[in-house]
Amino acid sequence: MRNRSALLLLVVAACGGDAGGGLTPISPDSPAPAVIGPNATVAATVGATLSYDATRGGNTFSGAPGATLDYAIAFEGPVNGLTASGGTITGTPSAPGVSFATITATDVLGRSARDRFAIVAFASGLPVPQLPSPTLRYDDAEVGLPAHFRAAAGGPSVLSLDNTPATNPITDAGGALGRVLFYDTRLSASDAVSCGSCHRQSLGFADALVFSVGLRGALTPRHATGLSNARFYKRGRFFWDERASTLEDQVLDPIQNDREMGMSLDALAIKLSVTPYYPPLFQAAFGSPDITRDRISRALAQFTRAMVSGDSRYDRAFDANGVANFASTLTPQEIDGERAFRQSGCGSCHTTLAQAGDAPHDNGLDAAPIDTGVGGGVFKTPSLRNVAVRPRFMHDGRFATLDEVVAFYDSGIQANPRLDPLLRAADGTPKRLGLTGAERDALVAFLGTLTDSSFLTAVRFSNPFAPGSITPPTGPTITMKNNSFSPATVTVPAGAVVSFLNIDNEWHTATFDNAAIASTPRFTSGVKTVTMPMALGAYTYHCVVHGLAMSGSILVGK
Repeated sequence: MRNRSALLLLVVAACGGDAGGGLTPISPDSPAPAVIGPNATVAATVGATLSYDATRGGNTFSGAPGATLDYAIAFEGPVNGLTASGGTITGTPSAPGVSFATITATDVLGRSARDRFAIVAFASGLPVPQLPSPTLRYDDAEVGLPAHFRAAAGGPSVLSLDNTPATNPITDAGGALGRVLFYDTRLSASDAVSCGSCHRQSLGFADALVFSVGLRGALTPRHATGLSNARFYKRGRFFWDERASTLEDQVLDPIQNDREMGMSLDALAIKLSVTPYYPPLFQAAFGSPDITRDRISRALAQFTRAMVSGDSRYDRAFDANGVANFASTLTPQEIDGERAFRQSGCGSCHTTLAQAGDAPHDNGLDAAPIDTGVGGGVFKTPSLRNVAVRPRFMHDGRFATLDEVVAFYDSGIQANPRLDPLLRAADGTPKRLGLTGAERDALVAFLGTLTDSSFLTAVRFSNPFAPGSITPPTGPTITMKNNSFSPATVTVPAGAVVSFLNIDNEWHTATFDNAAIASTPRFTSGVKTVTMPMALGAYTYHCVVHGLAMSGSILVGK
């Protein structure tokens, strides 16, 4: 008791207190500091002043009755423009990022408690998604798969290649969440890069660049693959080198990759938890607002698998049983190209009615491959759906046109030890197709029939942070379909804006015979608009690709 009394006296003396000062003496038996109200994650904005009381007005910690607590805050890693004094953090964040701080409360006996919390600094001016109510449809039961994808037409059906696991079926709410995650730049360390930065809907979710631009200008080592019909690959592996065993694994890789998005998954979950629109989206998709790496993975995978492309002109030739009437939708040249595709063996690797890849192959790009892919120059075979709108081809983006691709398979395959047997002649040398110029042109024309304009312009796959990225028709609308304008003649008021909607999956223009009227550019899908003059009269136009056989007129009246 003598020692304890001495300690009690020392504490009172250290506090500067006496019986007349009104301070309650602290006994070693009194409660030590403890965390009673942990700090939640703090959200901040780059360039905006932050002032945060980590004691929360004295409600973060408890201590002995009447005890005074001293506070100190320590930062982990870069302080990002912030400083701390006592229990308060102030400053102006200088860059986006997730950092951590620990506040320590200490009483006069030296006893302490600590509370660690995150500070998320967001870039300024970030948009929020514009989402419709009710949600857009993604569930197969709601959307419906193309009927001919279920048909076994001379081989396995497209649906038989489906890699959707029973544990992660596509739902409307899951697809809606996945769409937001796919396009949200908040998934990157810089708040500037999203999945959609490298996978663009108008390009079949591929990229126009040879190598995509990732975090802080870094380039990806390979060309971005198109995502059309990604679910129809029986092996279920992803990336050119198939290093991801499932789509659920694949979607998390770019997020963590230092050259692409550079976010740790733990930090990402924290970041999304303080982004107001995410907890309700996770609640709708998974039954609770909890945000985890598994749920992020599942939602992104659902959105990607929902990207089913099955309404090209090639698809429209098939009935529900998988029987084709190509003369009803394709030109004679395109029909010749379809025949060349089959007879040249292209369908051996690009299988089923969706031209889906079957397995990885060495296609003889190089005699001595530098990039070995799966091993020895073997790479995953991609789907050919929407291939004509993808401006670069192969894992390294070396070819800029389909003409170059066809020329390569015709006469440019290189010999190497791993060259696929399908690309070897009977004597083991690289196969030569011996196509004529007309056959090459026909094959390229056929590949153009695999373009699905409805897929490339579907709102449910578009960027919800830039809702104007898919332009709906406005005012009088003329539809381009089956190489004709419908209606062929339309009457509009002076100065009207006329929309031309191309659903033909084919190159068209609306070129006016009156040079004073701006014509549309050459385009394969979507909407282009033309403003009519104030002068009354009839204005004729035609498609420069198909000539006067595809023409129409607009009557400008009062």
